[in-house]
Amino acid sequence: MQRIKGYHAHVYYDAGTMEQARALCEEAATLFGVSMGRMHQKPVGPHPDWSCQLAFGPEMVGVVLPWLALYRKGLVVFLHPLTGDELADHRDHAIWMGAVRPLDLSMFEGA
Repeated sequence: MQRIKGYHAHVYYDAGTMEQARALCEEAATLFGVSMGRMHQKPVGPHPDWSCQLAFGPEMVGVVLPWLALYRKGLVVFLHPLTGDELADHRDHAIWMGAVRPLDLSMFEGA
C-alpha cells in the first residue's frame, strides 16, 4: 500500500463566491493549522475553476474532511492524497464534495 504523505483540499469558487471561499479557507487555517494557498482568480494546474488549496498532514484528514463537508455551504471541494503518484492521486484517489468537475490531467500523463 502506498504511503499517504499528506492531503490537498482544493476549494473551488467564482467571482460570486470568492469571499465565501476565502472565509472558509481562512477558518480552516485558523481552526486546524492547515496551510492555506493563494486565492487564484483563474484556473491553475489541472483545476478547471478558480481555487484555493488547503494542505495538511495525513493525521488531519479525519478532522478536516468532515468539517469541510459540513461547512462548505455549496462550494465544490476536491480532496486528494499525496502519494507521489500525481496522476493516480488526482484521478483515482480523489474525493469530491459537490459537483464533480472535469480536471485536465494531461500534465500528469507520462510523468
